Amino acid sequence: MPFPRGAVGDRLELGRLLPSGRSVLTGLLILLTALGLYAAARTTSAFAIETISVEGASPEVAADVRKALAASGGESLLGLDLPDLARRAEDVPMVAAVSFDRAFPHTLRVGVVPEVPVAVLRQGSASWLVAASGRVVATLEKGTRPALPRVWLARDVDVRLDEGLAGTQLRAVQAVAPLVREPLPLGVRSAAASGAELTLTLRNGLELRIGGPLDLPVKLEVARRLLVRPEIVADSNYLDVSVPDRPVAGSTLNSQVEVEASTSTTP
Repeated sequence: MPFPRGAVGDRLELGRLLPSGRSVLTGLLILLTALGLYAAARTTSAFAIETISVEGASPEVAADVRKALAASGGESLLGLDLPDLARRAEDVPMVAAVSFDRAFPHTLRVGVVPEVPVAVLRQGSASWLVAASGRVVATLEKGTRPALPRVWLARDVDVRLDEGLAGTQLRAVQAVAPLVREPLPLGVRSAAASGAELTLTLRNGLELRIGGPLDLPVKLEVARRLLVRPEIVADSNYLDVSVPDRPVAGSTLNSQVEVEASTSTTP
């Protein structure tokens, strides 16, 4: 592309490459108009929220989320404080995380990642539902959620709705959390942690001794492979996988049999 030069032909005329004053003025007017329209849209009812649509949650949780966000009704989709909305929605106990989508002209879509219940906390006659994160997400009537393992608490443990567990109670919950997706061949009746030691009591009464939380996925996989063996389920009171390379099954402390998993558990 040839550049404009002067009459002599030895200098570039850079002034001819610059936009004209009229072009600059037109561009500024367009930009200012767009900014004005955006500012007006933020403060008028052109994009006011009329509907809050909640996806990914049960009807009960969706209703709670809509209630938590109800004060946003009538606000402009363009003027929303999304971090504040997220905080309000995640204050709903069964909500782990949320995302938002502005569906113009009048709908706010809320995508919910729900908490995953994994165990029931028991303390005397009181019961609570606890999620994989360790968050206490609901109070329960005694005897509800019978399929979930129980974690028994001492009377001096303070349990509060919508707050997280800590210490041994949290470790017990973390031990059973993976079993929601990949359960053991036998159901888990209860989970307990004493210091660093984790123990699951299965529904047939067999104790599954896990030891510390290190290598928990490997230990649970070893247990899955051994709990399908009739001789272990029928003749043992406990199965110790605290050393996953050398699992031990027995009926008493003096009656131990070292067993082997059928295949390697090395990732």
